Amino acid sequence: MNATLPSTVLIVDDTPANVRVLAEYLDGHGFNVTVAQDGEEGLERARFGQPDLILLDAMMPGWDGFETCRRLKADPATAAIPVIFMTALSDIGDKVRAYGAGGIDYVTKPFHAEEVLARVNTHLSLRNMQRELQERNEALQREIRERQRAEQVLAERSRELARSNAELERMAYIASHDLQEPLRMVASYVQLLERRYMGQLDADAHEFIGFAVDGARRMQALIDDLLTISRVDTKARPLQQLELGDALAAAMRSLRISIEERQAEVRVEALPRVLGDAAQLTQVFQNLLSNAIKFCHAAPPTASISAQRDGALWRIRVSDNGIGVPQEYRERIFGMFQRLHGRREYAGTGIGLAICQKIVERHGGTIWVEDGEGGGSAFVFTLQAAGQEGA
Repeated sequence: MNATLPSTVLIVDDTPANVRVLAEYLDGHGFNVTVAQDGEEGLERARFGQPDLILLDAMMPGWDGFETCRRLKADPATAAIPVIFMTALSDIGDKVRAYGAGGIDYVTKPFHAEEVLARVNTHLSLRNMQRELQERNEALQREIRERQRAEQVLAERSRELARSNAELERMAYIASHDLQEPLRMVASYVQLLERRYMGQLDADAHEFIGFAVDGARRMQALIDDLLTISRVDTKARPLQQLELGDALAAAMRSLRISIEERQAEVRVEALPRVLGDAAQLTQVFQNLLSNAIKFCHAAPPTASISAQRDGALWRIRVSDNGIGVPQEYRERIFGMFQRLHGRREYAGTGIGLAICQKIVERHGGTIWVEDGEGGGSAFVFTLQAAGQEGA
């Protein structure tokens, strides 16, 4: 019983002696006691006082206890208040009438105060549990409503994202067609201009033409890379089991001319089966091998590709003998348009590694760079193993 918030008991009885004895006893045990002398007064006190429990005499003038209880239960303001009948009636039919009217228990007169106290405490505990259950249910209902609202917001955001992706697709289409064609035309006509007026232009004019052609080509490469990164999600294929070696072989075929021109050596260990998108993993290998060939010292470029099992993942390692990546730049290089060198030193758009990171993360993996063996860099990324072999 909470001493600071005592429970209130309403006694409805037309016999003052009974009321006085019972009220003094309950008051002595920490209850707040109110009294009504008949059913009509009891109903009014119950409405405005909202007691925690009612002790109701069955036999009273005017409304008897059964009628009073029925009226209490018919009123929404008092229907939830538990009612214990106090009766001298011993007939089983009267007890059934008490329960039928809405009572939850009864005590027989002449009553024992200890019995009344025990029954009062029991039913107050039950009502407190009902209240707590009701409060929890209301809290749960509020939480359900909040979650429903959150789901509605999430659904709306998903629709907005779908609209945004559709807009991105339209922009990608423009980039791949409406922008690239004018760039090719600019480069072609500038080169035609150079050939037609060969010998009639001075050195500065030839240099300016070279700048124009180079700018158009770099812009076209930039558009190609932006188109690639925009399609990592919008044009993605479902992940499926595949031979990672096939994706590497496709990348090496695309880089065949660069490999032959630079006399690069690519060493490949056995590669596993993984869950992935073959086209996207080919892009990852193509970008990493292209960097290994490009960012290299005077010595012929060398790249090594290996795999190591790590629980449910495979760690794929692409190491090279290139110029390396200083420790302070190893996170920065995966950002969009991040370059550590000028274009005159090394060509490129600065998007290749951002594409690799986006593809690897779409596959549920991570990618990072560390020191290569004997110098250079090692790019390591994780992929999900196909099936459960070797787990």
